[in-house]
Amino acid sequence: MIDDFAKEYLHDSLRWVREGLLSKLDGLSEYDVRRPLTATGTNLLGLVKHLSVTEARYFSEVFDRPSPWPLPRWDSDEAWSGADMWAAESETRVEILERYELAGQFTDATVEALSIDAAGHVPWWPRPNVKLFNVMVHLVAETNRHAGHADILREQLDGVVGTGTDGQVLHGEDAGYWADRRTAIEQAAQVAAEARRGLVD
Repeated sequence: MIDDFAKEYLHDSLRWVREGLLSKLDGLSEYDVRRPLTATGTNLLGLVKHLSVTEARYFSEVFDRPSPWPLPRWDSDEAWSGADMWAAESETRVEILERYELAGQFTDATVEALSIDAAGHVPWWPRPNVKLFNVMVHLVAETNRHAGHADILREQLDGVVGTGTDGQVLHGEDAGYWADRRTAIEQAAQVAAEARRGLVD
């Protein structure tokens, strides 16, 4: 009973966060979904591409299942290193989004086919012998991590927050509320920094 609950709970969480991640690309131009928004090049479409490869790899190789498309070798393909984090000009947005959908369908089918304690092997983990439970927890955490990146990137691009595209409402508050909140936080940071300088001096 608890195993079925755990599997369904984790699966629902993964499906929910996938939707949230994809919503961060809604309404953006081709350039904005691709352009690097941090010093290390983090970009919205690259996050989706990375997670499509991650899901496909973890739910195929780890459980000895055929992958939904040919995957580069994680341990030997130097040319691939980091290439899953951004979209080349030859890759279309539609292709990357369709591949993420395919990876999700593949993951969903694998989760449905296996029990929560099905054995797997992750050779790149320090403790490689795992169960489906471990991999599901890892993928929920990994997807949430990158969805959080996407939240911040989208807010920096055009101010859109939450899961809508109007950029005006988050937790029931309007843009003016958040502007005031930001000012208060900035003032608190400045006061704390001044106090700290006084202690050091």
